[in-house]
Amino acid sequence: MEESHMRRKVLAGVLSVMLCAGFSASAFSQVKPQVLVKQRQAAMTLQGKYFGPLYGMVQGKVPYNAEVAARNAAYLDALSKMPWDGFEASTASEKSEALPAVFSEPDKFKKAAEEMQAAVAKLVSESKSGNEASIKAAIGAVGKTCGGCHDHYRMKM
Repeated sequence: MEESHMRRKVLAGVLSVMLCAGFSASAFSQVKPQVLVKQRQAAMTLQGKYFGPLYGMVQGKVPYNAEVAARNAAYLDALSKMPWDGFEASTASEKSEALPAVFSEPDKFKKAAEEMQAAVAKLVSESKSGNEASIKAAIGAVGKTCGGCHDHYRMKM
């Protein structure tokens, strides 16, 4: 009888710990809006860092370098997936360059993000081909999707 009582106490303790851990996990998953804004801005800044040299290659301002193009395309592939969860409705009133349309037209904004991701995926694929002309065309397509999104969803600087 005492062994059964001990098992119940242990089970109750384990359940209590699991329940508390569940509450703690949900509290940690609720990131402050200003943190989300900083995170999405950081991802966008890095996108600019790695896209800049690629665009410079297209414009002839930077010598074409296949290795840099492939490396930066791979970085952009990862970065292109990062900022979007930072555009939660809770961030709408935070100071940022995001226009209200980001939050009033979430489906259109999501579609623009998906178009950019698809263009980056094509750039990654083309960067493996070694064909300079097709790589530059893919770089231009990425730039077009970025610019299109900025035209509609980012304050003019």
